[in-house]
Amino acid sequence: MVMSKKIAVTTDSNSGILPEEGNAKDIFVLPMPFLIDGECYFENVNLTQEAFYAKLAANAEVSTSQPSVGELTEFWTELLKDFDEIVHIPMSSGLSQACASATALSHSADFDGKVYVVDNHRISVTMKESVYDAAKLRDQGKTANEIKTYLEETAGCSSIYIAVDTMKYLKKGGRVTPAAAMIGTILKIKPILQIHGEKLDKYALARGNQKAKELMKAAMKKDLESFLAPYVENDELALYVAHSDNEAEARVFSQELKALFPNIPVTHCDRLSLSVACHIGPGSLAIACARFVK
Repeated sequence: MVMSKKIAVTTDSNSGILPEEGNAKDIFVLPMPFLIDGECYFENVNLTQEAFYAKLAANAEVSTSQPSVGELTEFWTELLKDFDEIVHIPMSSGLSQACASATALSHSADFDGKVYVVDNHRISVTMKESVYDAAKLRDQGKTANEIKTYLEETAGCSSIYIAVDTMKYLKKGGRVTPAAAMIGTILKIKPILQIHGEKLDKYALARGNQKAKELMKAAMKKDLESFLAPYVENDELALYVAHSDNEAEARVFSQELKALFPNIPVTHCDRLSLSVACHIGPGSLAIACARFVK
């Protein structure tokens, strides 16, 4: 009789999963590093959400980084003392080099055949769903390779729209020109960004918060009625709300979505990961959806 292997599911803090949330389910979270005014901080270790937004408000120089090879090596090595294999789910390869670095390390002599790195092109709330799906599949008896295959095959079964409150950070990152940012601020224009697969792209522009919400709802409705329709019909799809330091508005938005889509569960109302918030700043509001494992 072949004994099933003990599998750990690992991810990074871009998933929004706190260490204490994951540990009870054999899910382990690697904190993402940030450089703030030249000093390195780690998300949920010595950098809280509150401290992060305080740094942004003080005009600190904030940039994202990725776990070093040494940090990732130590992380996996410790886990392999208690587990036979690891399914590792980092943020989308289109948004960071962390996935490529993890994949290369997984093929090294120490980890080859023991660590399976998944690139299912997600971040934040949809990435969280992928991590929880991996744990469900493991508990259903799937192998690490089968989990990796499923998550990569269903990578496109998700969608995110984000209404940005200020153009300040898009301008800072070079995504809009200073002139466009100034005009946008005067006219109270809210850029709406989308994540379909790998990239964070521009979707639309809206005059004010209410119009931005209307456009995001319409965009999500279109997705749910087109390429995501089979998963809606099979009750395999959930909606999520996310935000950057904008919880009160996010709670209201969540209730609006429950009324608009009464047959689809709205399962999370979470803060956006800091790797996204770093580029768009506070005050944003997002709607997302993803297929999930029953």
